[in-house]
Amino acid sequence: MEKVPQYIKKRISLNQTFFYMKNLFKTYNVKTVCENAICPNIFECFEKKYVSFMILGNICTRNCKFCGVGKGNPQEIDNQEPERIAEIVKILEMKYVVITSVTRDDLPDGGAIQFKKVVNEIRKKSPNTKIEILIPDFKGNLSSLETIFESKPDIISHNIETVKSLYPIIRPKSNYEISLKVLSDIKKNGFITKSGFMVGLGEREDEIFILMEDILKTGCDILVVGQYLKPDKNGYEVKRFYNELFFKEIEEYGKKIGFKYVFAGIFYRTSYLIV
Repeated sequence: MEKVPQYIKKRISLNQTFFYMKNLFKTYNVKTVCENAICPNIFECFEKKYVSFMILGNICTRNCKFCGVGKGNPQEIDNQEPERIAEIVKILEMKYVVITSVTRDDLPDGGAIQFKKVVNEIRKKSPNTKIEILIPDFKGNLSSLETIFESKPDIISHNIETVKSLYPIIRPKSNYEISLKVLSDIKKNGFITKSGFMVGLGEREDEIFILMEDILKTGCDILVVGQYLKPDKNGYEVKRFYNELFFKEIEEYGKKIGFKYVFAGIFYRTSYLIV
């Protein structure tokens, strides 16, 4: 592992708004990917009252090496979860909200119906709020994707996460081709699509640009690329730290080949203040 460079720093802001947000989520018993994935942007986002909700519990059925979310046997579906999330969106007067989930391979629909319920509840309480959903691959199940499409979110995201060669190591329970097909199916159904991946997991530089081209071929509109950082001391080791000049190169190449929007930087994550 490379030594962490001095430029990998993030401001910590433990102010009143931060604790207000933390208490709000605790009071309403809702999960956020900000907290459960140990995101480095949590202080900045909470200060701006920006949050990405995580539905279907906080235990994932897969074992992706980069992720800080707990793995194991998940909980039962919380039928009141959609209403509670919608209430928080209303309280915070959120103009834009991101809904994601743990992967639930134990469920026949992968949790698609719960996504739909959350979107519907937010529409009822906050009709002017724009909704982005960041979905798992649902094992490529078309029925689950159709349920997602029926909810008509403003943006549908699905992350590729890493280059193809690293899938057996980093995402052993996921499939590169299935994820690309999910993105393609989203676009074919007329939605704005977004995807993202991390660098620093052991990929070669040329693989990064090949991955970008593969994602573009699906018709994806928005690309987000960030530096992988260990979520905790037991996390997968960072193999390389890239500097901002390289992220600028990624951004320029992405725009050159045809992405409508490219966000690339050390701390960029799929839902990081991209509204």
